[in-house]
Amino acid sequence: MTHTYQITGMTCSSCEEKVKKALEAEDNITNAIVSKDNGTAILSMAKHVPITNLQKALDSKYQIAEINHHEITEDTRTWFQTYKPILLIFFYISLVTVLIQFTNHHFDLMQAMQHFMAGFFIVFSFFKLLNLKGFAESYAMYDVLAKRIPVWGYVYALLELGLGIAYLVNFSPIFTNTVTFIVMSVSIIGVLQSVLNKKRIQCACLGAVFNLPMSTVTIIEDGLMILMSLAMLISLL
Repeated sequence: MTHTYQITGMTCSSCEEKVKKALEAEDNITNAIVSKDNGTAILSMAKHVPITNLQKALDSKYQIAEINHHEITEDTRTWFQTYKPILLIFFYISLVTVLIQFTNHHFDLMQAMQHFMAGFFIVFSFFKLLNLKGFAESYAMYDVLAKRIPVWGYVYALLELGLGIAYLVNFSPIFTNTVTFIVMSVSIIGVLQSVLNKKRIQCACLGAVFNLPMSTVTIIEDGLMILMSLAMLISLL
């Protein structure tokens, strides 16, 4: 389950980090996304933690209050309700990809995959860039590279936009598909670890805009990009 709280008293990045560490040290809190700029803390919990316990965990200069409660557990929302945003995105990208093929004399699978990946990366980077800092913090909770190099989360969002444009204009297909294959292969490692270890954390695929839980849907999403880039690489070599 994920709850959002308002936190006052944070004046610098050091405060932000101090609050984050204090909250994550509390029993049953699996992840904390703290934003000094927004004055919020998004807490993922294995079991509900009373707000009195949260306040005790913090220094007296920080005050925590409830904003709203948004459960991401399966018993409060159906599978379709949970993943509706990402399903609609895939539907629209697929629809545009198929409609483009109607302008051809025959169905070109390689071109269709190129256009699908262009749409995928451009749309997904859009949601990440809406709150770049929030995405980077969330991504660093499970990605193997972002954990060690926090700036990678910022680079990754911009790289997705670059890949989307590269696929759209058909820029150096071998280079573009190679970069995609490598980047997505690294990305899926952290996803697999989180899902297999049954960690209840937020997926950063749509940035910090939607509270999507990490699951097999994320694995399928990354795996699809890996397979498509590999298929196009093989066809080009």
